[in-house]
Amino acid sequence: MRGRRIVVALGAAVAALALAACGTTEAPAGSPASPAPASGEGFTVTDARGAQIAFDGPATRAVGLEWNVVEHLISLGVMPVGVSDVEGYGAWVQAEPLSADVTDVGVRGEPSVEAIAALRPDVVFATPDVNEGALGQLEAIAPVVVVRDADASDPIGQMRRNVELVGQVTGKQAEAGRLLAEFDTASPRGRSGSRTPGSRGAGSRSPTATWTAAGSRSARHRRRAGDGGPAGARPGERVAAAGRRELRHRHHRREGLTALGDAEFIYWTNDVEGPDPFVEGLAGNAVWESLPFVQAGDVTRLPDGIWMFGGPASMRQYVDAVTAALAG
Repeated sequence: MRGRRIVVALGAAVAALALAACGTTEAPAGSPASPAPASGEGFTVTDARGAQIAFDGPATRAVGLEWNVVEHLISLGVMPVGVSDVEGYGAWVQAEPLSADVTDVGVRGEPSVEAIAALRPDVVFATPDVNEGALGQLEAIAPVVVVRDADASDPIGQMRRNVELVGQVTGKQAEAGRLLAEFDTASPRGRSGSRTPGSRGAGSRSPTATWTAAGSRSARHRRRAGDGGPAGARPGERVAAAGRRELRHRHHRREGLTALGDAEFIYWTNDVEGPDPFVEGLAGNAVWESLPFVQAGDVTRLPDGIWMFGGPASMRQYVDAVTAALAG
């Protein structure tokens, strides 16, 4: 049996490029949401810009320009009529699938105003990545609610606020409350038949570390889990609930991986990025093959389609996958 081990969830694209080149606590829920308006009753919400947007009643025809908001909508029972990069969403966000009739409205951050106008939406959910000119054009079509997509200082709290805001706009506040409550109570240790993460090799108090990033198709999201995505906080909390302590390693160079020593190496990529950057991309690489966890066979690829920057559904999917990898 080994001594204390470090568990590393590492984004494939960042690590592979680096090797090739070189040879929480529970977040606050935020302010309580206002009571859900009755059908046909007007209300006003305040978005991430601080802008106040008025609605005549709950929005039912929504367009989502970022995948986290799209996931929130579907989780709350509102299938959007339009989504940016439908194909990409299908590959990266499998926790909440789109229906076949959802219209693709262009690239995230650079949507097609014409495609959105043709859908006659009653709300467009955008992020600060959409430029002011495009926001102005969209506001001529429908109310635009800007949702902050990430907050490195409070990733889980930001996710919760986003879910609550989407729920308020769509009249799904009760559903939002239930979704967040289920998220709070879900724990790998508490699920029937699950083993604790500490059951594989090490003792029950091994520290953990998370480090994730998307690849080229999602270049705008090429960042570590600790840099704003909720995956940076939640898996650490869930693993901690099973008797582990979260650590975050922020190494970008080869030395960062060699310093990990006796580790469980868990990485994240997607088939749409091309060949596996570790199994195939680093085959024969002396640095990679010298790493202790590679030599010991302690390398696990997470299933495709887990969106590290998503909502409660994606985060529970991520927790389940990491827990299964540690218990395998």
